[in-house]
Amino acid sequence: MSEPPREFQEESAVFDDMDQAELDQIMADMDAGKSVANEAVTRWLRSLSTENPLPRPKCGE
Repeated sequence: MSEPPREFQEESAVFDDMDQAELDQIMADMDAGKSVANEAVTRWLRSLSTENPLPRPKCGE
């Protein structure tokens, strides 16, 4: 027997509520190096549950 198809409720994505000007500014900031590397954010987040949490990473790290 085959299962009936499941219906999924689509959730809005992070960028769905942004207008084009906001997206353009984000892209310009990223192109200018105004971003934080995923590895730096991951290191920081993992440190929050330790006795010596790291300071929040800054742009360019």
